[in-house]
Amino acid sequence: MTEAEKLEFEIMEKTRQLAALRRAEPDIEVEDYRFKTTDGETRLSALFGDRPRLLVIHNMGQGCRYCTLWADGINGVLEHLEDAMAVVLVSKDPPDVQRRMALDRGWAFRMASHGGGSYMTDHCAMGDYANMPGASVYEHREGKIFRRGRTAFGPGDLYSPVWHFLALAGLEEADWTPQFQYWRRPENLEDGGENVRD
Repeated sequence: MTEAEKLEFEIMEKTRQLAALRRAEPDIEVEDYRFKTTDGETRLSALFGDRPRLLVIHNMGQGCRYCTLWADGINGVLEHLEDAMAVVLVSKDPPDVQRRMALDRGWAFRMASHGGGSYMTDHCAMGDYANMPGASVYEHREGKIFRRGRTAFGPGDLYSPVWHFLALAGLEEADWTPQFQYWRRPENLEDGGENVRD
């Protein structure tokens, strides 16, 4: 077994330890924040639907290629996550912008806008970042809402496998940047090339 393989097994064990620490963390009661959706204003409590748990994915919005990378990946496992809890993606973008982005990306997420208000200040700020991408999980019980845990997203984290496959190929974070689209215009278009948008 190579040193890299040994370390990989250690990281898997550390991940199990991290999960145990998260389960042991105390709940933090939070307010019933307001959000906007394409259907109008709603509350955090309503985003649970009839589920006791809610995963809120913190997305910086349409201007962030990295957030798009994470959302694309999470969208691929959305059905599995929704089997365990309610899921919603939030950003500061207005609901109509969120909807266009979701349609363009093929996202199936329910979406809500915090508009850059108090939810973002209280739950998305981490370290030097006022709007850190990541996720929070909440529980709704006895008429109250509690945050069970939160995490940040960033290159090399546990939430996007892309970084680990790039590392397996010997590539570093500086070697690759996610893009919104990967199609490149060929030199010659068989259809004549009129009205093509890059």
